[in-house]
Amino acid sequence: MPNLKELKSRTTSVQATQKITRAMQMVAAAKLKKAQDHAQSARPYAIRMAKVMDNLVSSVKDITNAPALMVGNGNNETHLLIVATADRGLCGAFNSSIVKKAKLDVKLLKSEGKKIKILCIGKKGFDLLKREYNSNIVDTISLKHLKYIGYSDAEDIGKKVIRMFDAQEFDICTLYYAKFKSVMEQEPVGQKIIPLQIEKTLIVEGDDDKNENVIYDYEPDETDVMEALLPLNINMQLFQALLENAASEQGSRMSAMDNATRNAGDMIKKLTLQYNRSRQAIITKELIEIISGAEAI
Repeated sequence: MPNLKELKSRTTSVQATQKITRAMQMVAAAKLKKAQDHAQSARPYAIRMAKVMDNLVSSVKDITNAPALMVGNGNNETHLLIVATADRGLCGAFNSSIVKKAKLDVKLLKSEGKKIKILCIGKKGFDLLKREYNSNIVDTISLKHLKYIGYSDAEDIGKKVIRMFDAQEFDICTLYYAKFKSVMEQEPVGQKIIPLQIEKTLIVEGDDDKNENVIYDYEPDETDVMEALLPLNINMQLFQALLENAASEQGSRMSAMDNATRNAGDMIKKLTLQYNRSRQAIITKELIEIISGAEAI
């Protein structure tokens, strides 16, 4: 049984930890509001881009001459998985849930004999994947130095991915991230971005558009417009994914730190109770010794 000094030391240590977790919870709550606003502000652009691309795809008559970013290069052998996670931990299951979904797809693709390449956005994704798939990781991009994620940051990543595709380094590209739903819920998703795959949920979200039944005429033709818009669409999907990740990370961290603060409070109560009982037992023992000594005299 620990003595009073050990119990006091442990209680003090847990109290210090509780102060840290409470502070981290408050910081995460402040950052969550801004990250959530940024993610929600970008959603209308993502919805509009998805609707424009969907309209263009349905308008393209000659698929054989369509851009490779739209229809692929005709192969299905090499898959590039972009795993977007955080650069910091202490955010619950946020990082592990995204990596877990990516790992399931890696195992499935390997069982089909496909070649896998992994591009990590965020240090934690790399840390979780390097033990099993270090040979498959082609690069790691850290966004730790950024205070806020801007479109130019996603554009740089998009240009890198497009260069790799043009160099025939992969055939299909899938993006993994966590979609923010609430502080308690972040949904890990895997979204194919090359070749083009329209996210139908975005189309549904934009169904209140008053001009949805308008027929568009494109000049130059649809194929030329697609060639110009496809890189922008990839950048937009990456940007939206990074914003969703930022909000999900802070929401998950806020929830995790709240649970940690509560657990620390429960532990402090138990240690305090144990300390008081031990102290009372020592006092009772000393009183018995004093009384016994007095009676003996």
